[in-house]
Amino acid sequence: MESSVPLAVGRAFARRVAPAQALAGDAPQIARACYEMAVRFHRGGKLIVFGNGGPATDAQHVVVEFVHPVIVGKRALPAISLTNDAATLTGIARAEGFDEVFAAQMCLLAAPEDIALGLSVDGRCANVRRGLTTARDLGLLTVGLLGGDGGDIARDALADHVVIARSDDPCIVKEVHVTIYHILWELVHVLFEQPGLLEPEVVR
Repeated sequence: MESSVPLAVGRAFARRVAPAQALAGDAPQIARACYEMAVRFHRGGKLIVFGNGGPATDAQHVVVEFVHPVIVGKRALPAISLTNDAATLTGIARAEGFDEVFAAQMCLLAAPEDIALGLSVDGRCANVRRGLTTARDLGLLTVGLLGGDGGDIARDALADHVVIARSDDPCIVKEVHVTIYHILWELVHVLFEQPGLLEPEVVR
């Protein structure tokens, strides 16, 4: 029994190496996403985040990072989670079906200057797909944080920027997603701190 514990520990860490290395390799595309997000915020846009299950709580986590930064002196930026209002979510699901819970809210709450961030552990969530598609149709910048092979959301190129946590283990996907959205938050603020890098409009 005791000899199996170190092996289990080793395997647990080993499973996380490849996804972390792959994420490091995605640095250029993540940086491009951050720049375009910063431009949208600079123009007065807000971040709209959504996902199912565990990613629903990630959506809320992303929002609080932007709205109430834990680092003193960092700018608060507008963000909302489409998973926060249980009454709205269940009302739409009952009337229009669960696939429409994010798209229906997007139609009412989004503006063209906004950013839509959809999270899916396998890239196969129909309502995340509909949310991103609707957001793109409305003119929003779209970002997908996905897992596995990216699923049909990545295959069909439904987001302007796609970052994939390359693992079939939903726990590891979540861990990588947390790292990604912390990087998104950090680099957006780095870009804000570079004079003249963004357009001359002022954040509202």
